Amino acid sequence: MHHDESQPQQRRQERIYRALMQNLHPLAWRNPQPVDMYNLVVLGAGPAGLAAASSAAAMGAKVAIVERNVLGGNSLNVGSVPSKTIYRTSRLYADMRDAENFGGQVPDNIRIDFASAMERMRRIRTRLSRYESVERMSAAGIDVFFGEGRFTGPRAITIDGKALRFKKALIATGSRPVTAMIPGLTETGYLTDKNVFDLNECPHRLMVVGGGPLGCEGAQAFCRLGAHVVIAQNNPTFLPGEERDAAQILCDALIRDGIEVHLNTKVVGVRLDGGQKLVDLVCVDLKKTIAVDAILVGVGRAPNVEGMNLEAAGVDYDTAAGVRVNDFLQTTNPNIYAAGDVCLEQKFTHTAAASARIAAQNALFLGRKRYSALTIPWCTYTDPEIAHVGLYARQACERHIPVETFTILMHDVDRAIADGEEEGFVKIHLRGGTDRILGATIVARHAGEMINALSLAINAKIGLHAMAQVIYAYPTQAEAIKMAADAYNRTRRKSILKYLSSRWLNW
Repeated sequence: MHHDESQPQQRRQERIYRALMQNLHPLAWRNPQPVDMYNLVVLGAGPAGLAAASSAAAMGAKVAIVERNVLGGNSLNVGSVPSKTIYRTSRLYADMRDAENFGGQVPDNIRIDFASAMERMRRIRTRLSRYESVERMSAAGIDVFFGEGRFTGPRAITIDGKALRFKKALIATGSRPVTAMIPGLTETGYLTDKNVFDLNECPHRLMVVGGGPLGCEGAQAFCRLGAHVVIAQNNPTFLPGEERDAAQILCDALIRDGIEVHLNTKVVGVRLDGGQKLVDLVCVDLKKTIAVDAILVGVGRAPNVEGMNLEAAGVDYDTAAGVRVNDFLQTTNPNIYAAGDVCLEQKFTHTAAASARIAAQNALFLGRKRYSALTIPWCTYTDPEIAHVGLYARQACERHIPVETFTILMHDVDRAIADGEEEGFVKIHLRGGTDRILGATIVARHAGEMINALSLAINAKIGLHAMAQVIYAYPTQAEAIKMAADAYNRTRRKSILKYLSSRWLNW
């Protein structure tokens, strides 16, 4: 980029950043004077903390929220919002290159403007930050404190020398990227979701370590934005917790995009050679060294449990598993609860917010809402997307629950064919002999949107027979769900007819 072009862009970025900070941690902010006693003090102002504080304040509670950095947490600042914004731009470039499959012409000399894509992401992040701003929290009657909050006993937290006394407290400090134990990685430098969105230039050669959601999403996005991407996964498949056929479709999609895939491969070392990083890989007994310009690490997340003096509060925790809670999200101190990434295995924004709301209700109103009763879907936002809710077939079998599965391939769905998005399937698992939905996996370009109908069905205990009675707009890709329901009804009718005919013949 020429110098004269970079100056206006830099000034725009500074304005966007100042507007973001004005919402999430104003420079002139002064912490309020604490009241004598709070109904609820929340540690952490990410999705869980903000959801708990807002719902508690709406119920008339006097609430304080303590944040050591900025409001919004990972989701707004370095997670869901920036990543999905970047992925949308990368999908645009993929569609340009694929124009001939849609009866169009591939544009000449497609020029990827990575800096503009990142600027768009920052504008959108700043726009969305208004809904989680200090001004909005204060207007709701919530006392906002910035700084390091530490427990000084079972019913008190100090911040900047001031004591916040509480009847109940909620720990919602979230999680951070796991540091990969790879020799030489720290010395050579690497990217995580904490700093990857600070880039203004796309790395020419990018190594992605880890084949979970973050690794796969990042690999595909950066590949489509112009990087030569190599991904190393130490398992034999991507997304090892998902259905095997779903993971295989994803693997094929990544390869088709031009990503160099190394499965069952371990990164054993990184070293500098001139201006490039040399990454040593081992697959079984085969060794390989790949030269790259940057390394993106996405190998999991660790709960933020340090620095709060949890021992003084009588709260048990583990540095790997996080704060120990029961099914009501109550810690070993009955007056302190926890929610979100700091205590849950499923580290999703929507899980954090949902768990925080029931934790706040349980804490303030002697509630007995159980976390295990929640129906929680999730989605990996690759192309195609992979979404899931409920039990996998293997989990049902492990629990000795009989399973019957109905699968519809997307290449049999009219709208998917019309859209040129035939890759994937809808797979619905039923309890054997019934229409009760145990779980479902969807692989499709818009799987994250489609899974919500099945989440509703499971939560409301709507069987697949009833879903067949629903009229779907035609043509939509979600019709695949109705097609699975119709397939179930056909097998049910056959069973009834077979039973009636055998009774007639044996009369």
